[in-house]
Amino acid sequence: MLTSKQRAYLRSLAVNEDTILMVGKSGMGQEIVKQADSALEKREFIKGRVLPDTSPISSREAAEELAAKTGSDVVQVIGSRFVLYRRKKKDPKIVLPR
Repeated sequence: MLTSKQRAYLRSLAVNEDTILMVGKSGMGQEIVKQADSALEKREFIKGRVLPDTSPISSREAAEELAAKTGSDVVQVIGSRFVLYRRKKKDPKIVLPR
């Protein structure tokens, strides 16, 4: 579970990151979950976006469902975008404040 200080730190890092995950009209398929899982393994945190015109689920629902399926934490949800974080087991690159 992330503290508010850790969340704030991750949000500041996410500002400069590219959005790498798109949830579209097919919703939350197995492919999206797999993509998110491997991206979290490489980067520790990812920025995703729900395409509001076509997606059957909201960005909050998408973020929470992906977090549950990948064992990650929802850092933030703003509009159609969301940020997820999962600490690497080996050699974590992001050092969170206490």
